[in-house]
Amino acid sequence: MVGAMPAAPESVHATALTLRPATRADLPTVLALLADEERVMDPATLVVDEAYEHAFAAIDADPRNEILVLVEGVDDQGDGGRVVGCLQVTYIPGLGKGGAERALIEAVRVRADRRGGGLGRILMERTIERARTRGCALVQLTSNKRREDAHRFYGGLGFARSHDGFKRAL
Repeated sequence: MVGAMPAAPESVHATALTLRPATRADLPTVLALLADEERVMDPATLVVDEAYEHAFAAIDADPRNEILVLVEGVDDQGDGGRVVGCLQVTYIPGLGKGGAERALIEAVRVRADRRGGGLGRILMERTIERARTRGCALVQLTSNKRREDAHRFYGGLGFARSHDGFKRAL
């Protein structure tokens, strides 16, 4: 229909959402999300070369690193679903904060056609809770200085600008 309003993003409450570690099978979709700034990219069009395979294997084997994916539409047995968001978390040991770990969050992405519907908030809140449960005393992240909308989003989650990045005490 000419002049019709674009459809609103699907409600995040319409389907089940699961946050889980990415598997090798998720790698093409994660790469598509990372390449996706303005539009949805088809994972089938991306080449998963040896460098990506090596990087994913290294992250997957390291207990202090994980790529997490937010999946919607998973059934009761944990099967099916579509990856709608991702991020990487690195758990950093340190002597500050009483020797507690800190969680560094990077590469936060939500599918371009699903932004604005609350998925990013769910992805971040569940990741923060995961870090808290692990015993982290701080969650920090970096964001490109040009991503002003992202900066407002992180501020709304309780992150404060410090140094050249963002931190949130837990």
